[in-house]
Amino acid sequence: MTKPIYLNAIIPDELAGKRLDQALAILFSQYSRSRLQNWIRNGDVHVNNMIIRQRERVKGGEHIEINARYEIQQSWSAENISLQIIYEDDALFVLNKPAGMIVHPGAGNPEHTLLNALLYHDPQLEFVPRAGIVQRLDKDTSGLMVIARTPQCHTYLVEQLQARNIKREYQAIVCGVMTAGGSIDKPVGRHPRKRTHMAVVDNGKPAVTHYRIIKKYSTHTHIRVQLETGRTHQIRVHMAYLRYPIVGDPVYGGRANIPKGASTNLLSVLKSFKRQALHACTISLQHPITNELLRCETPLPEDMRTLVDALEADARKNQ
Repeated sequence: MTKPIYLNAIIPDELAGKRLDQALAILFSQYSRSRLQNWIRNGDVHVNNMIIRQRERVKGGEHIEINARYEIQQSWSAENISLQIIYEDDALFVLNKPAGMIVHPGAGNPEHTLLNALLYHDPQLEFVPRAGIVQRLDKDTSGLMVIARTPQCHTYLVEQLQARNIKREYQAIVCGVMTAGGSIDKPVGRHPRKRTHMAVVDNGKPAVTHYRIIKKYSTHTHIRVQLETGRTHQIRVHMAYLRYPIVGDPVYGGRANIPKGASTNLLSVLKSFKRQALHACTISLQHPITNELLRCETPLPEDMRTLVDALEADARKNQ
C-alpha cells in the first residue's frame, strides 16, 4: 500500500550550479536528502519533462515535477495500547514511555511495542518513516519521546537531533558517591567481545554526556544527566566507565551495591529493582511549525520515586 506524493517548483536562479539533489534538498526541505535521491534514481523526478541524474547541475529556471509514492510498512499492526500523551498538536506529540515497553518491532518482538501503539493512536503515522519515531529509549528506560506526525516534521526533527538542537535530560540513581558533577567525552561502540553490548572503545562514535548531582546518599547518588550525543546505551556505558553504574542495570551495573546497616525497606527496594534506574525527564526543541521553544517535563515514575524515598528514609535514620 502506498500514498501518492505530487510536488512541483521552479529552480530559482540562486541555486544555479548546484547538483539536482542539492537543489531539491533546499526546495523541498521537508523531505530527507536520501528520500529525494531515491525518487531521482527511480525516475520519479522530472526536470523540464526529462529524467536526469542527481549529480547533474541545474542552471536555474527549470521546472521540477515530482510524482512519487510513500510505501507503507504493512507488516506493522496497530494495537490498542494506552499511551500517556504529555503534549499533542497536528505536527507532533510528546509521550511518556513506561519502563518495559520496547520501542520498535524486531526479531522476537513483532508486536506489543510502542510503534504498534502509535499506529493505533494515529493511523496516519503509517505514512511517516518509522511511524514518526525520532529517537529510541531502551526497553527498561522510561520517559519522554517526541513523535513526528508528518514526513516533513520527521525530517525536521531528525535533522535537529543530528545537529544536537534537541535537548534531553535524564534522572538516574547510580551506585557510589560522586564527589561532583562533570562531563565525559569518550567514544562509544560495540564491545570487542560481547557483540550485544556497547563499551567505551577507541574506534567508537563520539559520545558526550554531562551530569550533575541532585543529592548524595551513603553509597548512592541521584544525578541529572544531559546528552550531547545519542549513542546506544550511552548514559549506561558512560556511568559504568566512570565506575558509577546505574542501579538495577542488568548489563552494565554489576552486583547491587547494598549499603552497610541499610534499613530493611531499602534492602528490599534495592533487591527488587530489576531495571536500570534511568528516566528521560525533560525534552526541549524548537517547534517545526511555530518555531517556538517546546519544553516538556515529567516526574519520576513510581518505582524510581519509591527508590529515592527509601534512600531518603535510610539517610534520615543514619543522621
